[in-house]
Amino acid sequence: MLETRQQKLNKQYLSGLSEDELISLITKFQWPSFKARQIHSWIYKKYISSIDEMTDLSIKDRNFLSEHCELSLLELVQKQVSQDKTIKYLWNLTDGGKIESVRMFLEDHDSYSACISSQAGCAVGCPFCATGKMGFKRNLKAQEIVDQILGMQRDTKERISNVVFMGQGEPLLNYDEVLTAINLIKGSVGIGSRHITLSTSGIIPGIKKLSDEKLQITLAISLHAPDQKTREFLVPVSKQYNLNELMESLHYYYRKTKRRITLEYVMLDKINDQIEKAKELSDLIKGLHCHINLIPYNPIEHSFKDPGNSSILQRPSNGKIYNFKAILEKRSGKKVTIRRERGIDIAAACGQLANLFTNL
Repeated sequence: MLETRQQKLNKQYLSGLSEDELISLITKFQWPSFKARQIHSWIYKKYISSIDEMTDLSIKDRNFLSEHCELSLLELVQKQVSQDKTIKYLWNLTDGGKIESVRMFLEDHDSYSACISSQAGCAVGCPFCATGKMGFKRNLKAQEIVDQILGMQRDTKERISNVVFMGQGEPLLNYDEVLTAINLIKGSVGIGSRHITLSTSGIIPGIKKLSDEKLQITLAISLHAPDQKTREFLVPVSKQYNLNELMESLHYYYRKTKRRITLEYVMLDKINDQIEKAKELSDLIKGLHCHINLIPYNPIEHSFKDPGNSSILQRPSNGKIYNFKAILEKRSGKKVTIRRERGIDIAAACGQLANLFTNL
């Protein structure tokens, strides 16, 4: 007999639980602790899709576990595969909400990277980002964050070796759950700190708090402009968090962690791609141990207009992007890269995640 939605919601979800949490759970079942380690291995190392696959548990134990537990919090709604092997996933949450995440193939490392969401929607509202048009729905729980990685591994039967918090949402506005998720990714999923990147729009209190954790993860900042006025348009949260104070917090992060910071800079025609902006950016980052990643603007479903000149956001020509890069490199002495586009044909590229299939 098929279970009702409420019956499933009343169960304990296993994916995203730590080994200690699994031990605590099975103690309630009056099972020995070694069974928790078996369950943990099936979930995190063997990418199982159902409790029935836990074959070193007896049929009786599997039936009991199935009666009281569900494997995954996330239900796959939509999967799209790009020509470049990028896969975009649309997941149902248990409350009916939806989130997206992306798996990317890294040719130079022959490995896979997961771009995961930390919130359903986003409150920051950057005009070049499709997620911002959704508005903020809610924070994700640590289990929901980690289960995105596990869901990709269950689907493909291939290991994820890098994780980037660059999906939907602002991670540092969901600090506690994201921190718990990072520790689960390190301890249970088995991905080291130096293979985890957290991208933030510049939530200064969160950056300082994260600095003191000394996690050795990579911090990426959605900078996008070298001056306060332009940044307030492109990253509205900067009205609350001043650019100069943000830069001070980045120096603090480096002093605490000794980890090079990544500055993300989406390239927008006639807004932040001028030679003067490259020079201003060079001066701004002087003395900061950082790498700059230029991101050619990716088209999104909605058009946005700059109140100042009413121009629709557009991508600069390749010539302007490479000229900006050359001047920035020469003047700053920093490493500057242009982000390789992935999944643009399935709207999985940077800034494109928007849950377009919400009626499925």
